[in-house]
Amino acid sequence: MILKIEFENFFSIRDRVRIDFRAANINTTLARELSLNVMEWKGVPILKAIGLFGPNASGKSNILKAITFCCRMILDSHLNNEGVTFNFEPFKFDGWQNKPSRFLIDFVCEDVEYEYAFELTRERIISESLYHYPVGRRAKIFVRDAEGKYSFGTGVMTKPSDVALNTSKKNLFLSRASSMNRGIAQKIYSYFRNQFLLGLVNVNDMSALDSFNAYKKVILKALEICDTDITDIEVRKEQIPAPIVVPGQTELSYKLVDVLRFKTIHRNQKDIMFDMDMEESNGTRKLFQILIRLLDVVKNKKNIMMDEFDMGLHTRLADFILDLIHASESSQLLFTSHNTNLIDVKRLRRDQIVFVNKSGNGTTEVYSLYDFKDFRENMDAEKGYIQGRFDAVPYVDSSAQSIKQLLED
Repeated sequence: MILKIEFENFFSIRDRVRIDFRAANINTTLARELSLNVMEWKGVPILKAIGLFGPNASGKSNILKAITFCCRMILDSHLNNEGVTFNFEPFKFDGWQNKPSRFLIDFVCEDVEYEYAFELTRERIISESLYHYPVGRRAKIFVRDAEGKYSFGTGVMTKPSDVALNTSKKNLFLSRASSMNRGIAQKIYSYFRNQFLLGLVNVNDMSALDSFNAYKKVILKALEICDTDITDIEVRKEQIPAPIVVPGQTELSYKLVDVLRFKTIHRNQKDIMFDMDMEESNGTRKLFQILIRLLDVVKNKKNIMMDEFDMGLHTRLADFILDLIHASESSQLLFTSHNTNLIDVKRLRRDQIVFVNKSGNGTTEVYSLYDFKDFRENMDAEKGYIQGRFDAVPYVDSSAQSIKQLLED
C-alpha cells in the first residue's frame, strides 16, 4: 500500500506537494459510518481512496504525471545511456528551471515499510536513498549523495559496490540493482511493475484477456447492478494489420497483430450480438474498461491511479466504482474528477477530499477538506465548493451581458 508521496519542481508544481494516504484523526459519527473507507496497517489507519478536485489547469493531472514519472524512472532508468534527457519540465518561473526536482514515495511491500527518494535535473541524477523499517525502526539500505558517493546498510544487499560501479548519472541505483538481480531491489521493482498501476488498459489488447476470463462473472454481475441489460459477453481474437516503421524505407509496411473483440448479448435480444466498440454507448464501454482493470486491483490488493475516471459515466456509476475500492480488503485508488457530487462527506471522509488550486504566481497548491477547521460535517461540502469557499473552483464570468460584449469586441 501507499503511505505518502511527495514531489516538488515538476511542471506547475513548485513547492513540495504531499499526497498522504495516512488517515487523519477524525472521530465523528459520519467518519465511523465510513469505516470501510479506511484500512489498518500495524495500527495505522490508511485511506483506500483519495480524490483530487479543482478547476482545469490547476495541476491535478500534473500530480498524476509526477507519480507516473517517478514510477517509470524506477522501472526504466537502467536503460538510459549518455545523452538522454529526462522527460519532464521543472517549474519555469523565478529561476526554478535551474533547480533540481525531488520525489519521495513511502510504501509498504510484503508487510515492510520502505521510504525511497531521489533528486534530479533533466540531465542527471543528483542523489538517491532507500530506507526500510524491518523491525519498526528506520534503517539504511543505501544512500547516494550529490558527489556520487555511496553508503550502504550492513548485510541488506549483495555486492552493492558492483552495482554502484555500473550506475551512471543517467540511472537510478535502484533500477540498476534490479537489472543486476539484487534481491531487495527486484522485490521493489516488482511492486512498482505489478502492484502500482498507472491507469487503465486498452481492452482490445491481448493483455486484457486473462483479466476478462478471470472476472467475467463478476463483470456481468457489476453491469447488472449498474442497470445495463447486458446478460453475456463473448470475446474473440482477430488479426488486424498494424503499420511498422522500417529504417530506410519511405513507405509504411504492415504486419498482422492479434486484438480482442468483445460482443455483448442483451436481455431482450439473446440471439443478436452487439459489437462493444461500435454499438455500445460510451458509458458502457468506459465502465467495462474500468471493471476489467479495477476487479484485478480489488482482488489482488493493488493500487491504481485514474485521471478523470468518471468522465462519461453517470454519477451513480462513479459511486459504484468507489464502492468497489472501499469494499476491498486493502486496495487503493488515487483519482481526479470534476464531478462535484463526489464532494460529499457522507460518501468520502474529509481527508479523502483533496483540493488542487493554482495560486496567483502559477504554482499548484494542494490541501484537503480536513484542513478547513471551521468546516462542520452538517454543512454541504459540494455547495461550499461551488460557491468558492475552498478556492479550488474556476471563476468564470459567463453572464449573458459579458458574453455579448465579448462577441461585439
